[in-house]
Amino acid sequence: MAEALGKELARNGFTIICGGLGGVMEGACKGAKEAGGLTIGVLPGEQVHDANPFVDVPIATGMGIGRNIVIVRTAQVVVAVDGSFGTLAELAFALQLNKPVVGLETWDVSEKIVKTSTPVEAVNEIIKYVE
Repeated sequence: MAEALGKELARNGFTIICGGLGGVMEGACKGAKEAGGLTIGVLPGEQVHDANPFVDVPIATGMGIGRNIVIVRTAQVVVAVDGSFGTLAELAFALQLNKPVVGLETWDVSEKIVKTSTPVEAVNEIIKYVE
């Protein structure tokens, strides 16, 4: 699902900014790259080579999980796919900062999260916030 979302975002001209590591982050970056998109990875560690192979612009912060706030502050819209506690933290930051949040099978912690069930539906919601 993350890979399909990355492709759909790139097809619509969006840049991906994420944590730059594996799992959902890698899937979204892979999909975006396959569709010709740009990917930015804000890494928790100090080494740019820790980024997944689909990150175009790796940013080594040395901030650990503190890099989540950098990701949220930079994003125009926060998209949560599935998720563990890092995703939950990013959701909390986004909601506190009144950033739009689109969820795709993710935490159900607020009525402010626009719930979607497909990558196409998620991107259609994102487009509403950036027009």
